[in-house]
Amino acid sequence: MTGLGPKIAAARAVGTVARVAGRGGGTSLPGKVLMRLEPHAIRDLARRLPQGSIAISATNGKTTSAAMVAAVLERRGTRLVHNRAGANMAGGIASTLLGAARGSGIAGELGLFEIDEFWLGQLTDELEPQALLLGNLFRDQLDRYGELETIADRWAEIVAARGERTQLVLNADDPLIADLGRTQPRVTYFGVEDDTMAMPEMQHASDSKHCRRCGHAYAYDAVYMGHLGRYRCPNCGQRRPQPDVVAEHVELLGTRGARFQLRVTGGPQAGTATVELPLPGLYNVYNALGAAALCLALGVPLAEVVAGLEHVAAAFGRAETIDLGDRSLSILLIKNPAGANEVLRTVALESGEIDLLAVLNDNIADGRDVSWVWDADFEILAGRVRRVTCAGTRAAELALRLKYAGVDAARIAVVPDLRAALDVARDDGDGTLYAMPTYTALLALRDLLSSRGLAPEYWR
Repeated sequence: MTGLGPKIAAARAVGTVARVAGRGGGTSLPGKVLMRLEPHAIRDLARRLPQGSIAISATNGKTTSAAMVAAVLERRGTRLVHNRAGANMAGGIASTLLGAARGSGIAGELGLFEIDEFWLGQLTDELEPQALLLGNLFRDQLDRYGELETIADRWAEIVAARGERTQLVLNADDPLIADLGRTQPRVTYFGVEDDTMAMPEMQHASDSKHCRRCGHAYAYDAVYMGHLGRYRCPNCGQRRPQPDVVAEHVELLGTRGARFQLRVTGGPQAGTATVELPLPGLYNVYNALGAAALCLALGVPLAEVVAGLEHVAAAFGRAETIDLGDRSLSILLIKNPAGANEVLRTVALESGEIDLLAVLNDNIADGRDVSWVWDADFEILAGRVRRVTCAGTRAAELALRLKYAGVDAARIAVVPDLRAALDVARDDGDGTLYAMPTYTALLALRDLLSSRGLAPEYWR
């Protein structure tokens, strides 16, 4: 047993005790203990991986993007060490590596890690990833992260420090992300090119509207999602890079999925293929593009990339559907204006009236400031709501927001307790019930469903 061995054993024992005691902790606590005993445990364990590591970060979509990459790589037989539970800070990643440790080796070939945007610098130093996918930066939890430019500046330092050691995969349609690759030697860009997906105007919730080089407002030829689109700076000439991996001819099929043509523009992988994506919304088209670009950069053939994307399962709470017995529950995480708007845009494609279970929490992991709900365009669904049950620690404020969006007050029920709210929402109607929880509400909902035998146990 190596010098790290006794520390691994101690950390595992703590996790076992926590689970037996019913306190959870199966995902992050053992890793936190291990790092307390050995501060560079992540680095030591990651270096055991024969093929190294790849990392993914974004404000929205990193869990789903990682699930898509896993679907592609595992279909071709790659044994992954992957933080599937979505625990993406240091403790969760340490726990993932801890769980794979076997004596002086590790049960896996390649590390696949989604990383919280605030932790990206520290964890890339430890993981030393061979490839890094950066999907987007949206306004999210300002009380924790600060302004977008602060994160972008921090990410620029990370990218510069990695240099040619890391293959970058960047969203060309996000000005903050695309700018990170301007001077880097190894960059693959991805983006959407389909004017039928363009919105008539930039949404109120759009974030990055000004050039990082000169501060002038961008001019957009097309706006696809938030501030993502085809843009240029009229003042200094900076413009969206031409993407290497492109989505064209996009069709959004409500909550059932999406279809698009995937085009690779150069190199040995050049070609086109149609992707039948089993996950909904333009936001998942972006997730699929990022996953495809990363896998292609790793040398996976285009046909295998497409096959993996077409067989991906919904990540925890991201368009996940649960059978409640008498009706189905479709769970769609919302946590900031840009993400909420895309969920609302997707649900609006469904026919008929909509039943909603909307859950707004203001716990630390959600962000204490919930004023973002006033920037989310609930008006998109206002005229379509048959019944909405509002739950969570800020249920009353969410109900007020929906009332101002135009939802008839007689159609709004305020039931703060989640258990009671789920029962009320389930029993008042038939067909699909759409749940839109914030992050900690999503965890609580999954625990509630698990306790009722409606979903598998999920250790956080």
